Amino acid sequence: MTASEQQNGIDITIYNSDLALVRENRTVLLDRGVDKLTWSGVAAQVLAETAVLRDLSHPNQLRLQEQNFVYDKLTPAKLLEKSLGKEITVVHTNPVTGLEVREVAIVLSVSDGLVLKFEDRIETGVTGRLIFSEIPNDLHTKPTFLFSLNDDLTGQHYLELSYLTRGLSWQADYVAVLNDADDFIDLNGLATVTNHSGLDYPKVNLQLVAGEVHRVQSAVTTSRKMLKMAASAEMADIAQVTNESLLEYHLYHIPHAIALYENQTKQISFLAARAIPVIKEYRLDGEGAGFSNIVNSTPQKQKVNIRLSFQNQGGDLGVPLPRGTVRIYKKDSQGQRLFAGEDWIEHISEKQFVTLKLGQAFDIETEKLQIDFKQVNQDALHGNIIEAAYRIVLKNAKKEAIVVQVQEPIPGDWEVLSESLPHKKLTAGLIEWRVSVAAGGAAELTYRVRVRY
Repeated sequence: MTASEQQNGIDITIYNSDLALVRENRTVLLDRGVDKLTWSGVAAQVLAETAVLRDLSHPNQLRLQEQNFVYDKLTPAKLLEKSLGKEITVVHTNPVTGLEVREVAIVLSVSDGLVLKFEDRIETGVTGRLIFSEIPNDLHTKPTFLFSLNDDLTGQHYLELSYLTRGLSWQADYVAVLNDADDFIDLNGLATVTNHSGLDYPKVNLQLVAGEVHRVQSAVTTSRKMLKMAASAEMADIAQVTNESLLEYHLYHIPHAIALYENQTKQISFLAARAIPVIKEYRLDGEGAGFSNIVNSTPQKQKVNIRLSFQNQGGDLGVPLPRGTVRIYKKDSQGQRLFAGEDWIEHISEKQFVTLKLGQAFDIETEKLQIDFKQVNQDALHGNIIEAAYRIVLKNAKKEAIVVQVQEPIPGDWEVLSESLPHKKLTAGLIEWRVSVAAGGAAELTYRVRVRY
């Protein structure tokens, strides 16, 4: 900085959408007549137009006249450009003797090739090494803000610079462990924080915001380089990771300062819930086809999906769950924890139900066959009226009895004419039968539906 400074702390609030609010406090001692303030050490992906400088100790004294963001990557071309009109040293090697010869030259031009003025000549296309005595003062190799202030500020000032930046993001990741009976899970939540902002944060106070913040889409897009990540994990005192409502979002406070370095991915625990009751479901999802035309005359084999569901309430739950990936594990007979599947959840509020799709059942077979199809009527007054009948056979190779939820989407205005089991109307276009299948046994479901288009 132009004046002496001391950094007091950094607060960062990270949003779900590759966006973070950085607030940095510094104590600055200003001398009389100082009207230029250099603030270096900011994120490389800063959105410069969002920067705000405030004087916390003397709010009414600071008058900002101008602010500029500068960041020049240190390259040979940039170094020559900033040395225009200045002296550099050129080192030639004598091709006969092999000795080095040093000459001082002034940089005249770099726009369409290098032009140097030596003591006795001007040369272009210079060969040899170029030596620079120092980095030019106006070459900023780190992201820097330059502030023009009113020049009557003196003494010690407690300044805060806040800005938005890309490159800082977070998401929730969950680990769920099923018990032997598949009726309880232990659920742990981790906040996975990633830093690609171009800056190290050795000690930062961190907050995480769950929810979608509306942003204006810029016509200018910025490409991002692929960066290698280093991973670390921190276990916060989960009882101290608090959350509160912020407008229509939820704000999570990390209770202690953390280190977050460039290219680092860090995981912080924010949830540990034990013995959560879950319901395991087997579901056969229909495709809704076959109510307007004749389908294949051979039985169709379909897979039965496995789902787990629980309610976000009671015990250690009943708190807002940020959207993220839930990975489910279960122990085998040797006590080894094995991966059983994963699913994505959206933001889950208190008391809301969570449903996770694990995969497809291995020991359950199904065969679906269209056993009848006919067009009852087709005219302008009544439209198309079609009847379709189906038989579904379910076979259970498991050692325990199961219940399969057979769900079928039906289009148009429909009516069930006959069925071997009672159905339940879930929505205007979705119907469900619950079919019990004995261990090692089979069960059959038949139904006839009339549809008016």
